[in-house]
Amino acid sequence: MSSLLQSFVDPKKNWLARQHMKSLSKRLRNYGLRYDDLYDPYYDLDVKEALNRLPREIVDARHQRLKRAIDLSMKHEYLSNDLQVKREKAEREALGGLPLYQRAIP
Repeated sequence: MSSLLQSFVDPKKNWLARQHMKSLSKRLRNYGLRYDDLYDPYYDLDVKEALNRLPREIVDARHQRLKRAIDLSMKHEYLSNDLQVKREKAEREALGGLPLYQRAIP
């Protein structure tokens, strides 16, 4: 891809791309999905390799989110507000648990 096109679709460099990513993420949360769940391992071999390197629990959680989203979509429903990500994060913080994705660079 040309550098001009890459800079146009990169959310870090383009304000419109960043706004599109935010609105899409907001709609995905209605189904309990994350933006990264949209990457297809059958389309991109790098995504397939990345999923193979992840721990089994994370991959299983991704598959559960995708199944739940398909089910909700077929029923024409949204995920209840109680189950959406913000409340889960707030609950973890209130209970003194670790953040969902605490990452450390070795």
